[in-house]
Amino acid sequence: PWYSPGDPILWWSPDPRTVISPESLHISRSLAKWHRKPRYELSSNQDFAAVVAGCAAPRADQSGTWIVPEMQEAYLRLHQLGYAHSVEVWRGDELVGGLYGVRLGRVFFGESMFSRAPNASKLALVYILRDQALGPIELLDCQFTTPHLLSMGATEWPRARFLATIRQLIVDRAS
Repeated sequence: PWYSPGDPILWWSPDPRTVISPESLHISRSLAKWHRKPRYELSSNQDFAAVVAGCAAPRADQSGTWIVPEMQEAYLRLHQLGYAHSVEVWRGDELVGGLYGVRLGRVFFGESMFSRAPNASKLALVYILRDQALGPIELLDCQFTTPHLLSMGATEWPRARFLATIRQLIVDRAS
């Protein structure tokens, strides 16, 4: 994690930056089957706080989280102001996955995702990029590279290209 309790909240800008677009999104055959015959219900902005809490929950492969209470409060405020958004993946009444981030113009800055059931976080990405659940999104900023994101079509961009592209996509806002 990049942030620890007691540290000032800073904005990070990794180089390279990992991004994914609707055009580069790769949906495997098995995921396409999950999407066509949904086992889950998907929604957007229905339970933002629960998605953030799910992302902040302890994970077996991590020793802590950067999503400390101060960060959760900051994102909840951004959500109340209309900047931060969530996608929820439900199995009945149980939240089994989701992601949240900040949308500016046609860019969605993904902050974190979680999955408690097969393919839940992948379906959330598809819901944003292919189904355009949060409106027109041309670029999803994933920040850092993971094998999971690469398998879905993410690529790494140098910081200069990333900044130039988001300037255009944020300034040329889609309503």
